[in-house]
Amino acid sequence: MRRLWPNSRFRVSLVAIAVAVLPAGFGGSAAQAGAPPAFLAHQALYELSLLKARGNASVNSVRGRILYNFSGSACEGYSSDFRQVSELDSGEGKNTLSDLRSTSWEDGEGKSYRFKIDTKMNDGDPSSVDGIAERNGDHVTVKLKKPAAKTFNLDGSTVFPTEQIHRIIAAARDGKSVLELSVYDGSDNGEKVYNTLTVIGQPIPGDRAVASPDPSTSAHAMKSLTRWPVTVSYYDREAKANAGEQTPVYAMSFELYENGVSRALVLDYNDFVIAGALGKFDVKDTKPCK
Repeated sequence: MRRLWPNSRFRVSLVAIAVAVLPAGFGGSAAQAGAPPAFLAHQALYELSLLKARGNASVNSVRGRILYNFSGSACEGYSSDFRQVSELDSGEGKNTLSDLRSTSWEDGEGKSYRFKIDTKMNDGDPSSVDGIAERNGDHVTVKLKKPAAKTFNLDGSTVFPTEQIHRIIAAARDGKSVLELSVYDGSDNGEKVYNTLTVIGQPIPGDRAVASPDPSTSAHAMKSLTRWPVTVSYYDREAKANAGEQTPVYAMSFELYENGVSRALVLDYNDFVIAGALGKFDVKDTKPCK
């Protein structure tokens, strides 16, 4: 059975964030000199709802929340805590309740990544993935503790979630519209690598009127920042391409601020689509690098 709630794409942006942190705030001399803003330590709450169902999908409604905490700096590394509780109503009293908890840490240069992911469906036994991945020369070595002890290597071009967001924002600032990356985040059984295709739209200036405002668009720290409409499609790297175009396992669309915050989330699981509206947004203190 295909998992209904792939675990870590929100660490997007949610999903995780990297790059050098500026001194406190966004109005310092570095920002005025044209350097990108500091990535913002923050807590975000997203309200989930069913946007649409396709074909014969038996999905009447979806409700749930994502709570995401991000903190850290280039010198300390970046930490994220993520919890998603979701309920899917398939009709006739059939509901599926999922509870996903994920914690991770990635160093500021994308060389080391620690992760722990716990998933529970309905009243079933929870499943766990726990491990560490480290970049060593031309390859990445993964050491899993759970679900079973195992060590294996990945191609050195593989990036971790924080580095993924770093590269998306760098590409957007350079005016690029397409970015391809192989991403490892410890999802599924801890052995999955996804090929990703990111499509980046035209920049949205911070002073542009918003059709559906949310706490990010009204926050003082965000009003002067550029954001971009972004769609990231995730493909199973192990799946053999057919004669036609390969279908993504799922895709995420969102507006990505240059400080790493995301709004207007849309999760497309092919047979149904979920919207994630930013319901609460709080800025957290960050210790600058010395």
